[in-house]
Amino acid sequence: MPDFETETKITSPPPAWLANADAATLRRVIDAMHRVHGFIADITDINTLLERIMEESKQVAGAEASSLLLYDKRVGELYFHVALGESGDQQALKQGVRLRLGEGIAGSAAQLQKSINVPDAPNDPRFFRQADAATQFDTRNILAIPLADRGKLVGVLEVLNKIDGDSFTEFDVALMEMFAGLVATAIANARLIEANMRSQRLAAIGQAVTAVSHHTKNIITGLGAGVDVIDQGLKDKQYDTVERTWPVLKRSTRRIANFVEDMLAISKPRKPLRASADLARIIRDVEETFWALLASRNVELNIDTSGAEGQVSVDERAIYRCLLNLMINAADAVPETGGQIRITATTDSDVILEVADNGPGVPKSDRKHIFDLFYSTKGSKGTGLGLAVAQKIAQEHKGRVELLDAPEGGALFRVTLPKAVVTSAVNTNSWET
Repeated sequence: MPDFETETKITSPPPAWLANADAATLRRVIDAMHRVHGFIADITDINTLLERIMEESKQVAGAEASSLLLYDKRVGELYFHVALGESGDQQALKQGVRLRLGEGIAGSAAQLQKSINVPDAPNDPRFFRQADAATQFDTRNILAIPLADRGKLVGVLEVLNKIDGDSFTEFDVALMEMFAGLVATAIANARLIEANMRSQRLAAIGQAVTAVSHHTKNIITGLGAGVDVIDQGLKDKQYDTVERTWPVLKRSTRRIANFVEDMLAISKPRKPLRASADLARIIRDVEETFWALLASRNVELNIDTSGAEGQVSVDERAIYRCLLNLMINAADAVPETGGQIRITATTDSDVILEVADNGPGVPKSDRKHIFDLFYSTKGSKGTGLGLAVAQKIAQEHKGRVELLDAPEGGALFRVTLPKAVVTSAVNTNSWET
């Protein structure tokens, strides 16, 4: 097991668009990303939030205009939700223009789930001229980025007309894809909040807001610290410092994604999307994400899947999230030195997954509340979502999660799922949060 406390070099080179960017451009991008993360934490009104993010995307991409189209799955059309530009009737665009999937450049990006960069828009056969007609805007070039959440289409982000007259670059594409991820997160958060308010699922709203605010603040603090270090490294041309600090920003972004996944998982009842699955492969994916999130923790991780034979019918993504939450909970409990986490998987009469640690265990006074939504013994470090999500996922599989005493001296969480053996071939396509 590598010592992640002393590992400082990233294991792969930065992408070409990052490596080729000059220091001033990198500073501008990092500052913009930091501001956008701050927007997500501080602004609760979705329309204001998305307008601020789109304004940032327009400025950083050096574009004259930007727009956000959302997908209406009921009718299979895209409609303009935000439109920012220097001229034109934006209200007419938002009220009167809708695109079918495959229609226009934005519709094509949505249908293909792929970014589309068009240097000469008027001469592209996909160009939707009615939008320019509605706004009296003269489009020269377009960069369209699809937005997706959990693999489902959310909408399309567009920037139009590079200010210097040239077309959008590979750097612009990569940058706007990063912004697209933030926009999709913001929309998912907003829709989740609206759904919860309508269904009154968050009766203890005060406790929920406190937990969410503290957790988000901790993530933003980590992002801010990383931005400061990278900014100084760029000013001093200490690019080795930039390389060492870049993984910190990546981990913070992944933590935000995991937080949103937990909020989505707890928001409403879900029917598992069962498929043929290999438990050992799911655990390997969990292990990979675990180290990406907690690379600074010196924890010994022992995994035993020798008892997990054959394929089982489960919702892979859900079981992945269940196990990841249990592992993160265990990592928070183990001592700073000598921490140990054990994972075992067996498939006998039932599917049994166990996550054990050598921490202090759970006090008896907390055990009856440990799976309650927003109940946490970690103070501002916890949200009270992880164990509640794990239990909900198990119950949706007609199973359960139990808290037992681990032989190692800490807590042992046992996930028991009714076994459903599948004889078809294993689906080897990997997936992640």
